[in-house]
Amino acid sequence: MAYRILVLCTGNSARSQMAEALFATLGVARGAGRVEAESAGSRPAARINPYAVETLAAHGIIWRDRQPQSIQDVSGRSYDLVITVCDNARDVCPFFPGAGTQVHWGMPDPADHALPEDARRAFAESYNAIRDRVEALLALPLESLAPEQISESAMAIHRGRPVTPDLRFSP
Repeated sequence: MAYRILVLCTGNSARSQMAEALFATLGVARGAGRVEAESAGSRPAARINPYAVETLAAHGIIWRDRQPQSIQDVSGRSYDLVITVCDNARDVCPFFPGAGTQVHWGMPDPADHALPEDARRAFAESYNAIRDRVEALLALPLESLAPEQISESAMAIHRGRPVTPDLRFSP
């Protein structure tokens, strides 16, 4: 059975879309099983930020013709892990019903930059930060960890700390 991950943010147009794309792309190749990823926003934008699409494409991930969706669109579904990537989404949705566990990976919004060169740099930095977290999380034996172990491991990854051996494997 696939490991189900939901990524939440405000507009579902930048960070959460990039995270969904990375989980979907990198999660397919995991040795321990397949990952199904979705994303949603508390106030979804009209479209995905073009810089997010451009950044993903620069890394070989085609993410066109996608539409931001609302938290209401995914409510009632079960997820093994829910990740908020912005403070507003965490505040609006401090607990997602149906989440096995939930963590917060707060990071600056790359869409806050007006100048194209600043926006491209911010999106590249966000992509790299999200990719590093996603790769580290997918390296864990997610299916065999208890929810609290996943939560602790995901937060250690977010803080740039090594995941301790006692968190890597179920007791």
